[in-house]
Order: sequence, then structure tokens, then C-alpha cells
Amino acid sequence: MVEGESQPRKDAQPAAQERSAAGLGGYSARILVAEEEALEAYRSACQGAVFAPPQSPLWARAWLRGQGRNGLIALIQRRGAPALALALEVVAIGPLRIARFAGGRHANGNFPAVNPNAFADGADQAAAVRALIGALQSGRPEIDMLAFERQREAFQQCANPLLAFPHSASPNVSLAVDLSEGFDKLLRDKRRRRRRQLRQMEAAGGYRRLTAASKEEVEEVLELLFAWKSVRLNRMGVHDIFGSDQVRASFRRLFVSALEEPQPSFFLHALEVGGKIRAITCSSRTAESIICEISTFCEDELAYASPGDFLFYENIAEAAAEGLAFYDFGVGDELYKRLWCDVETRHADVFIGLTPLGRAAAQANFAVAGVKRAIKQNPTLAKLARRARQMSAKSQAQEN
Repeated sequence: MVEGESQPRKDAQPAAQERSAAGLGGYSARILVAEEEALEAYRSACQGAVFAPPQSPLWARAWLRGQGRNGLIALIQRRGAPALALALEVVAIGPLRIARFAGGRHANGNFPAVNPNAFADGADQAAAVRALIGALQSGRPEIDMLAFERQREAFQQCANPLLAFPHSASPNVSLAVDLSEGFDKLLRDKRRRRRRQLRQMEAAGGYRRLTAASKEEVEEVLELLFAWKSVRLNRMGVHDIFGSDQVRASFRRLFVSALEEPQPSFFLHALEVGGKIRAITCSSRTAESIICEISTFCEDELAYASPGDFLFYENIAEAAAEGLAFYDFGVGDELYKRLWCDVETRHADVFIGLTPLGRAAAQANFAVAGVKRAIKQNPTLAKLARRARQMSAKSQAQEN
């Protein structure tokens, strides 16, 4: 199914710029179109709150700017004080109108903006979500379903209120490196490989690791990333999730805007070998970790030397030197991640139907997620699925 811009169905009632709904437990919710005033309100709600990078004010502004009615800010208060806030986008998938975390499939390890004080006394977290649901049903009746995927169960000792509703484990695991015992322990079985790679890099003209520090450098690195990802994903028979102009513009805004922060919360690293960029990582920062959001490498004459792995080494060494607890490779189970990682985490998915069509879709999404999870956990089935995708991509290429 193809995602598209969400438009109100003929049976939908006109929605105002802002809708609110009061709920039990002292909760009230407001739904705002993500224009400047709403984005500022979201930034204010995030002050003193706990949130993961894909729900940060910087991310919300980068992804929701220019979305019009398809960008939403949800603000939930308890007895007049901020409790929970979400940055959402509305997309059309077939006949469905779905509200999901801003950034869609690019948003991983999600955790909404939660004010810990709002739930410190054992308040009913489900009531906060019910207030959100009520406000959406009142103000945006065309939305069929909420899809909150790839969520952390907890973040910085704070529980996730969205998981007070029925949820299931996400199909993909998240992998990370535990740095608590220092970087040297990680190198016990990697020193020989490191020495070989160093010789290969020097023979190719030497290397340096760059951090994109200007708008021009950000745009140069991202253009390479988009081009390399397009080639690789198309060859794998996977939809190019970086292909749309809107996605590319959002990433540009995100990483350029982060340059204005004293310590950028989103940043780009590139490995240059022989005067040419060969590998790229796009990362975010939390209080205890660096998260590799995206990585890629150039499939050229130096690909045999694994420039991507070489850049990971540099990144992980820096994270360890900073005293961070983890280097997080994010969602997705890949061999190159397993070579480093010793921490495996399951995220959670929540699907909430708001209309009869949405309730049927929510049940179907839980079922599909279960099938995907079973396939990914079975090496034989996972291999067959990858082979089928590759054969389909090859067949389409021949037809074209």
C-alpha cells in the first residue's frame, strides 16, 4: 500500500485548528495543527519532560513543518500541568487515515514527551491516553487508527504511558553495545581486523573522520547518503524510504537545525579515505548513549575494506571516551551489528482503532506484526523472505 497525503473523507466533520477533550482522572487533551504556535507549545511542554530523540522539539519541527492538517501536536495535561505530549503525522494508507509518530518509519526507539511528575503519584496512565483518544475522535473524526510503533517500554527511569493500552513486541529487535566496562574489552577479538583495516586505509591514501559542521557539509553528506541508500535498497527489493522530497527535506532541516545547539542532538559523521567519502553515519544523542539512526557506505573499489565498520569503530571509541553507557545501533538485526553488540532490546507496538474501520485495521496490524516477528525469528524463513525480495527486484529491473 502507498502512503499519501491525508484528506478528510466526505463524512468527516470540519475540524477546527484546536480541539480539546476532558477526561477522567483530571486529564484534558488538546489537538493542534502543527503550525508555529503549536510547535512552540510542544517545545514548552517538553521542558522538564523525558523524551526520545524522535519526539524531541527539533525532530517535531523538522518533520511537521509545512504538513498543514497532516501535522498534529497533542498536549495532555493533568490538573492543568503538562503530563504527556506527542508530535504526530497523519497519513493515508489505502482507505485508512492513520496518526503515527512524526517521521513514520524513520522514527525508531520512540518515547513520547512525558512529565515524570505527572505520574509520580501512581496516576492512571491509561486515562491520559483515553483523553487523547477522546480529543482526536472529537476534533479529527476522519482519523481511523493510531499506530505507535517501535516504542521503548521505559526511558530514563520513566515508564511509557502509551503502553498502558494493549501492545505487542515489534517485529525487529534493537541492538546496542554496552560500554560500561570500557572500550578495551570490546577490542579483544577485533585488534587484528583493526590493524588490517588501518593498513588498507593508509594504502588507499589515508583516512580522516569528519563531522558535518556547516549547512553545506550537511547537505553534501546527506546527498551521498540518499544516493547510496537508493541504489542499495532498490537492489534488495525494498522500498526506498529516503526517496521522497518530503523525507529528504525533513532530514536536511533536522541536521542543519541541530548545528545551532551547543551540543548537537543530531549529527553526521563521515569517513574520508584517499580524499573521498566512503562511509556515513547519522546519529542522535541521549543522556547515556549515542544512537546510530542511519548508516551506509559507498560500494566502490574500497568496499572490501569495510569502511562502514571502520567508522563504527571510531564512533564507538569516541562514545566510550565520553563515558557514555551505550552505543546504540538502533532497530534492525544485521550481522554487522551483531559483530559489536551484546545488548538486545524488544520495542513495542500499539495500534488503537478510533472508527469501526480503524478497529478492524488495528487487529489486522497486530496479526501482521506477529507474522513478521515469527519470520524474522526463524533464520530459514527470514532467508527465504530476503531471497524473494531480491528476485522480485531483479524481475522488475529486467522488465524496466
